[in-house]
Amino acid sequence: MAKVVVTGMGTVNPIGSSVKESWSSLMEGKSGIDRISAFDPKEYQLKTEIAGEVTEFDPERWMDRKEARRMDRFSQLALAAAVEAMGQADLALSDDQRYGVGCIVGSGVGGISTIVEQSFNLRDKGIRRVSPFTVPMLMPNAASGVVSMHLGLWGPTFSTASACASSTDAIGVAFEAVRKGRVKAMLAGGSEAVIIPICVASFEQAQALTSSHNHEPQKASRPFDRDRDGFVLSEGAAMLVLEDEAHARARGANILGEIAGYGAAADAYHITAPEPSGRGATEAMRAALKDAEVGISEVAYINAHGTSTQLNDKVETLAIHKVFGEVARSIPVSSTKSTTGHLAGAAGALEAIISIKVIQTGWAPPTMNYDNPDPECDLDYIPGTPRELRPGLVISNSFGFGGHSSCLAFRRYNN
Repeated sequence: MAKVVVTGMGTVNPIGSSVKESWSSLMEGKSGIDRISAFDPKEYQLKTEIAGEVTEFDPERWMDRKEARRMDRFSQLALAAAVEAMGQADLALSDDQRYGVGCIVGSGVGGISTIVEQSFNLRDKGIRRVSPFTVPMLMPNAASGVVSMHLGLWGPTFSTASACASSTDAIGVAFEAVRKGRVKAMLAGGSEAVIIPICVASFEQAQALTSSHNHEPQKASRPFDRDRDGFVLSEGAAMLVLEDEAHARARGANILGEIAGYGAAADAYHITAPEPSGRGATEAMRAALKDAEVGISEVAYINAHGTSTQLNDKVETLAIHKVFGEVARSIPVSSTKSTTGHLAGAAGALEAIISIKVIQTGWAPPTMNYDNPDPECDLDYIPGTPRELRPGLVISNSFGFGGHSSCLAFRRYNN
């Protein structure tokens, strides 16, 4: 099967409006978490007053005003990230090539702000004030449709939904399509726009969010720390261009890295809690390594799912121990959610971009706010400052409600 390489990346997220800005923020330990500005949490009697927002986002940079009004925010964010990714890839397509390039955009909830807004319109103003574009705005596949239409991608185009593993699975499915020769390239990633009252309230009621650091938001996300008490909800989008190696080389593309493997599994245990032994996470990592045809000694860094919840961080640590055995403590691990917050369905795609940057630069970003070690979380979490790494494979974990576990493996491209 063909090698699959990455030739373009793009993102908008709480720490940056581009890949370059986001990487710089990560390496500086700059947090994108702050008090919520989209609405007043006190109005809704929320305990949680912080989130990771994409501030100063102007959709009219990428589309006209009329189009923007007919798109949910999650589609707008996806398009912005996609334009950057395709721009970096410099993938110009003639009409006879367009069926060879598709688009997969994962999202946990799709156009939820549209659902809420139009429901209020129906209740308060009547049916005549319900937008005829409601369904095209709220449907989970709206982002992939919008992106494909704007960029002229005629190949396989759809969405994936596996909660917080959605965009990792989008990349994994796209990887398989390119590797098996079904297409020459795919644009894949995820988008999420969930900083609205109902989403914050729902996660708060599920006791998933932290509310103990409203007074110092940048310290709220504390992956693997003893005092962690919940994740910070964020929004954003991230997209990658995956390409058949021969196709990329033939057109002189700048190859950023290689996707080496993908693995996925199900806990089949509980709708929100991870299975205590970490069987899904363990199998996903093992499957990705097997797919990449590498041994555990070749892994140089793990970008953890690391949500800053008590259960996730404990179970993920246990799963890493199960996969890597005696070498587990010697592998650097970090959670970039300590600065970005949790982008839900878009998290995996952003962390895939980070993994490629780690391969390119040889440096791994730190886990911030790791101040008090937890005896049950006993790995090398790269606290506080970036770490130079030995060459090797990088893996990125994503786990989601519903028991979804996914893992991607990346390596430096060698022709």
